[in-house]
Amino acid sequence: MFETLSDRLTSVFSSLRGKGRLSEEDINATAREIRLALLEADVALAVVREFIARIKDRARGEEVSKALNPAQQVIRIVNEELVEILGGQTRQIRFAKNPPTVIMLAGLQGAGKTTLAGKLARWLSAERNTPLLVAADLQRPNAVTQLQVVGERAGTPVFAPEPGNGVGDPVRVARESIEHARRDNHNVVIIDTAGRLGVDTEMMRQAADIRDAVKPDEILFVVDAMIGQDAVNTAQAFLDGVGFDAVALTKLDGDARGGAALSIRHITGRPIMFASTGEKLEDFDLFHPDRMASRILDMGDVLTLIEQAQRTFDEAEVEKMASTIASDEDFTLDDFLQQMSMVRKLGPIGNLLGMMPGMGQMREQIDNINDKDLDRIQAVIQSMTPAERATRR
Repeated sequence: MFETLSDRLTSVFSSLRGKGRLSEEDINATAREIRLALLEADVALAVVREFIARIKDRARGEEVSKALNPAQQVIRIVNEELVEILGGQTRQIRFAKNPPTVIMLAGLQGAGKTTLAGKLARWLSAERNTPLLVAADLQRPNAVTQLQVVGERAGTPVFAPEPGNGVGDPVRVARESIEHARRDNHNVVIIDTAGRLGVDTEMMRQAADIRDAVKPDEILFVVDAMIGQDAVNTAQAFLDGVGFDAVALTKLDGDARGGAALSIRHITGRPIMFASTGEKLEDFDLFHPDRMASRILDMGDVLTLIEQAQRTFDEAEVEKMASTIASDEDFTLDDFLQQMSMVRKLGPIGNLLGMMPGMGQMREQIDNINDKDLDRIQAVIQSMTPAERATRR
């Protein structure tokens, strides 16, 4: 999503490298290019103004003027200010002292609330929680059925006492789900509420009624990151009408300009807690402002790559493979096939390479990588006899 912004900022910083000191003209020119890059990325004007003002003030200060490499100092300043705009610290879920912890999802229809509910349930289960999904969207056609399907894929039970499609009281369903969760020992309740095609009074009233009935520990505003400035306007309307504690961004893997992610926290004062980066249930994680800023500045995201590897790989398999490579034993085609299979579990190869520092300069080559090429290699190796695969050539 931030490819265009990343390319523009990389180009700006390239022009600074090699300068022994930065003149006022250099600072103004750099600030102007950064401003244009942010505006093109659909970042809110108020956010851009404050961001540029802070960068110019710091760039004129002693930390840059007395630095041996002023260009690197400017890059560091931009990185720190990006982290601040995106929220500063990673926001964690506030779990209730007395379970269950109630998480209410709110947002417009089409933002991806139901799918995100399943992703959140799967993520919580991986963190050793026992979530319960609640079908409180009784308005949208087949919303209850969709949540049941998503819940089955996520391996999470769904509380759905009403058929939906306009039938049932969502407030009562939400209230009864709390007692159901206590009886069945679920420590987290995720309530999927109804959305609308636009913000209206009825929508706000229903969301507020559910909020008052269950008193959620966390209200997450789910927003489509691809709708640009409308995301900020909608978030502000929800904040005024219902209130929310944090934001969950969906479709962060899209090809939109991404300004919503850089604007929404500054405008609403609420942090981004989660980000959905793909269609699969596992394409979901906590939103880390420092890592996102690093990606935007083409510094990579090695920490996320490491965490994905730790979640995906079996430690015993990794140690065995490392031992094979380090020893005098032959590294056979079977070993290569096993290693390739382990890497494939992490996701598309292009996404993995994109997390490496400096890969923004090779984006075109990365985009041309086709995972089907690995399938062909696998097919060739598997077509060999065991003896052929075990022979080192």
